[in-house]
Amino acid sequence: MPDTASLPLFYQIAALLVLAATAGLVGVALRQPLIVAYIVVGLVAGPSALGVAAANEPIELLAELGVAVLLFLVGLKLDVGLIRSVGLVAAATGIGQVVFTALIGFFICLALGLDWLTSFYISVALTFSSTIIVIKLLSDKGEIGSLHGRIALGFLIVQDIVVVLAMVVLSTLGIGTDAQATSLGLAGTMLSAVALLAGIALFIRYLANPLVERLAHSPELLVSFAIGWAAFLAALGDYLGFGKELGGLIAGVSLASTPFREAMSTRLTSLRDFLLLFFFIDLGAGLDLNLLGADVGPALLLSLFVLIGNPLIVLAIMGAMGYRKRTGFLAGLTVAQISEFSLIFMAMGLSLGHVGEQAVGLVTLVGLVTIAASVYMILYSHWLYRLLAPVLGIFERHTPAREIEGQGPVAHREADVIVFGLGRYGGTILQLLRERGLRVLGVDFSPVAVRHWSSEGVDTLYGDIADPDFVASLSTEGVRWIICAIPDHDLGLSQHDPRVGLIQALRTGGFRGHIAVAAHRDSSIRRLQEAGADLVVMPFRDAAVQAVDLVMGEQRKAEVEIVEPEQQRELAL
Repeated sequence: MPDTASLPLFYQIAALLVLAATAGLVGVALRQPLIVAYIVVGLVAGPSALGVAAANEPIELLAELGVAVLLFLVGLKLDVGLIRSVGLVAAATGIGQVVFTALIGFFICLALGLDWLTSFYISVALTFSSTIIVIKLLSDKGEIGSLHGRIALGFLIVQDIVVVLAMVVLSTLGIGTDAQATSLGLAGTMLSAVALLAGIALFIRYLANPLVERLAHSPELLVSFAIGWAAFLAALGDYLGFGKELGGLIAGVSLASTPFREAMSTRLTSLRDFLLLFFFIDLGAGLDLNLLGADVGPALLLSLFVLIGNPLIVLAIMGAMGYRKRTGFLAGLTVAQISEFSLIFMAMGLSLGHVGEQAVGLVTLVGLVTIAASVYMILYSHWLYRLLAPVLGIFERHTPAREIEGQGPVAHREADVIVFGLGRYGGTILQLLRERGLRVLGVDFSPVAVRHWSSEGVDTLYGDIADPDFVASLSTEGVRWIICAIPDHDLGLSQHDPRVGLIQALRTGGFRGHIAVAAHRDSSIRRLQEAGADLVVMPFRDAAVQAVDLVMGEQRKAEVEIVEPEQQRELAL
């Protein structure tokens, strides 16, 4: 094998990028997050295998900058308004899951023979779930606005806050371990911390908004400033002994109240993903394949705890709070993996000398297993629920009061037409039907949509067409039409078309009225008709046909207006 360490740095980086792109293609084909692919690239390219990642210092530099940018983006979203919007269930579920996972994980680690400090680090690392992965998967499935999706996002925000607090505590524990911090002394470091926070407070109060508004006239300059600000405070935090991670976080918080934070976040996301590539490659390259073999058993045990224990903890908490077992189960599956922050947390512990490389390798293995497995658990969540529903009843109250609160009894909802899906298309259909004097019941799985239409005086109901129990409980007596206005693109990656399930459930339940279903793809028409739909509407195509008819009608009218005077003049001559 050639001596790859002697290759120029540019060649090494180029080889890593090619390997990452190749592994990424395989990962996408397997529906895996790129985190898994990048760590595998690090393992393959590291000194234990190909030895391509020999330039440690440049790769570590890019990795550290990636972590600083990541925490800068996290800080951008940590404003007071966001924390207030989390809600009771998200706070209770998020904090409860973190506490129970950390406690149980700590004792599991002690039982595996690990010392108490290493057990503490690993157990805390097991509590964090990947917000990036969960948001991507829920968006792909069209469930980001559902009740369980919104609850999941809420307790992921709580987890992010816990991550911040954990890193602050970790940085505080690390004061005095660095040579520069030791030279300043603990008192000097604390004074520096107070001075830094006071300076940031003044910056937020007087400079942040006018400065960012001026920079926003040039989007490129705004991005350059954001990167420079994150790197500057990361370096300052490291110099003062707080660590680069906390410095990057403070940089983000200092700009979180500006009106251009979303613009900065959007433009820096791609850069964050590119730089984090090197963090995960560096993490994988630092793992010794010979040592990892001894960690397979403990890693599998901890992975099973995360994959099974975390969802059960969430399910139990939400059930006790009055949510249905289905909502708790679907929300619980989103925490069945550990996060990129778990790996960053362990890397910080390694840099402080609190844990060894073997502990980092153990958590990395857990990350690989749980992230890879949880992706399929979330994608096939509805199938898993149907399989496990009979044994999940112990997690549901006799009356799930919180979930049905304010909805009223389903059986007494009298309507001529029921409209599923209260988006722009379904909402317009509902309005037009009401204008024509029909009694309409609107159904949506988004609590926000239900509240909006309820405030408009519309009879609404929270419900999910993919939930067979809900469809079976819905009274259809006297209903003439049931309209499903949820188009293909809002159904995401679900392996089972819920519109077909809705039609079958209605027909099986004895509904004899008419069923209309919206579709955006020609391939859906036959499938929906065979399932029992009386009418399949194509919103875009139908609107296009009407637009063409109007245009052609106006064209003919224009031709008549132009030609007719000419004919009149000819007749006059």
